[in-house]
Amino acid sequence: MEPLQDKELTEQIIAAAIEVHRELGPGFLESVYEEALCVELRHRGIPYERQKSFEVPFRGEKVGECRPDLLVDKKVVVELKAVKAFEPIFFAIVRSYLKAAKLETGLLINFNAVPLAVKRIGREYYGHS
Repeated sequence: MEPLQDKELTEQIIAAAIEVHRELGPGFLESVYEEALCVELRHRGIPYERQKSFEVPFRGEKVGECRPDLLVDKKVVVELKAVKAFEPIFFAIVRSYLKAAKLETGLLINFNAVPLAVKRIGREYYGHS
């Protein structure tokens, strides 16, 4: 399967998340939505990895690791929530994942919102990568 452009790929991920939300509705734990989204992505033929680990470097040394909920098609970090509302820290976390993964595009999805809440997030740059 040829890699998709980020915009097209994010649209497909969002469509899959909408389908999960339409069928399950709000109220389940985040882990249920993660499992259901993986099922939907698999049915749509969209490759993904769950809880992929990325090193967090500092001055050339590994100081930790991070694990976004999903890495889709090796291009888009997807972080899932089942919360009342997005908190500013959620956006910072996704940006940190993007930096560690050296990727440009992330999605933050809240399954507890009606309608489904989705935010596209881009990587921020601070002079060092």
